[in-house]
Amino acid sequence: MKLKRQPPPKAEVAMTPLIDCVFLLLVFFMVSTTFNKQEADISFALPGTASQSDAVEIPDEQIIQITENGNVFLNDLEYDAPSDPDMPELVKTLTLFRQTAEANKVPAMITIAPEDNVKQQRVVDVLNACTAAKIVNVTFAVGDDEES
Repeated sequence: MKLKRQPPPKAEVAMTPLIDCVFLLLVFFMVSTTFNKQEADISFALPGTASQSDAVEIPDEQIIQITENGNVFLNDLEYDAPSDPDMPELVKTLTLFRQTAEANKVPAMITIAPEDNVKQQRVVDVLNACTAAKIVNVTFAVGDDEES
């Protein structure tokens, strides 16, 4: 008696569990990400040289220094931790400075003086703090006085 052999079953891949897994991973990564606020357009003037014939009244200016390890100093007083990108203390102080300058009818000016090897993100954090305080006159300092 001859036995009939049945054809081997065809291999099939179930797509439904694979699609479920992909969607679960997608939802997980969407929920676990942190959304950073987009960088705003911050207007600032780069330093340059210009000859001046008349005396000009110098407005009230504050200097923000950024050290290599991310410490931020406003007129030699340290503000916020190097790991804090929001810088609430600096924003509060800059807002008070802007309000005082507006009350005195002088422009509020900020000069950012980063050290040579400062991470760019820390400079952007300081620019964001200036934007949050609504200060529009922001300039950058270049070079050290010690080099002269």
